Amino acid sequence: MTTLDHWGGTSRYADLDGAVHYVDFGGDGPPVVLVHGLGGSHLNWCLLAPHLVEHHRVLAVDLAGFGLTHPEGRGTTVPANARLLDRFLAEVVGEPVALVGNSMGGMISILHAARRPDSVTALALLDPAVPLPLGTRVDPQVAAAFAIYAVPGLGRRFLERSRRGVSTRRQVKRVLNLVCANAKSVPEEVVLASMSLLEQRAEIPGLDEAFLTAARSVVWTGATSRRYHTAMSRVKAPVYLVHGDRDRLVPVTSARAVARRNPSWRYEEFAGVGHVPQLEIPDVIGGRLVDWLARD
Repeated sequence: MTTLDHWGGTSRYADLDGAVHYVDFGGDGPPVVLVHGLGGSHLNWCLLAPHLVEHHRVLAVDLAGFGLTHPEGRGTTVPANARLLDRFLAEVVGEPVALVGNSMGGMISILHAARRPDSVTALALLDPAVPLPLGTRVDPQVAAAFAIYAVPGLGRRFLERSRRGVSTRRQVKRVLNLVCANAKSVPEEVVLASMSLLEQRAEIPGLDEAFLTAARSVVWTGATSRRYHTAMSRVKAPVYLVHGDRDRLVPVTSARAVARRNPSWRYEEFAGVGHVPQLEIPDVIGGRLVDWLARD
């Protein structure tokens, strides 16, 4: 199986009232911390990180309940993981950082930047989880899944059934087909590494409940849009908002609405790209981030 060495990453742990896993991709220069989305992990950044390390020290953290950071009784809601990120930045990095967040990680990064402005030098948001404007058409498969997640007991049974008799390769491919506009653009080594991670996580208790708790929290945070928009308005760092126009989880109309509300933010839209541009067009995103961070 492909390991982190393939992308120049080293697996490490920090004790933040329990082990928190992160990957140090090395590099010199101002630090960049990468924050994955719902159901994601450090692997979401393996293709992007090599494009950043020539100019930055690059770290990717696994939030509680995801990747190799076990829940271990810790909260996995958006606010709980925002607090975990706060501790990681203060106790592991120890200096102001540029945050790059995808999906739920973008939401958490926004909340952190609003609450701890002195700790964030720049904020890049790749298809972040943001509120849905009224009248937005939601992907039926995504809407159905999140409706099931919201029902106690039903969500867990749904997740268990979705894995039953399904190979790890098929599970990985199913996720990639959902989050990517073209899943075939993701290299085989990422698929193999994701399969290996699934196998490592298979025996860890409490992961389904951790995922469901996080999913409900993402929906709730997005639904309380006034409070969330207020947090966005309080971000003092320069913001670069990126969105794929074929994102099935967070419709591009949501990003456009956020960009209109925050005219000081830089907004860029990519045609034919889904929910994870860092996996679909890592070279393009890497180049844009390096240039943007050099200017800001």
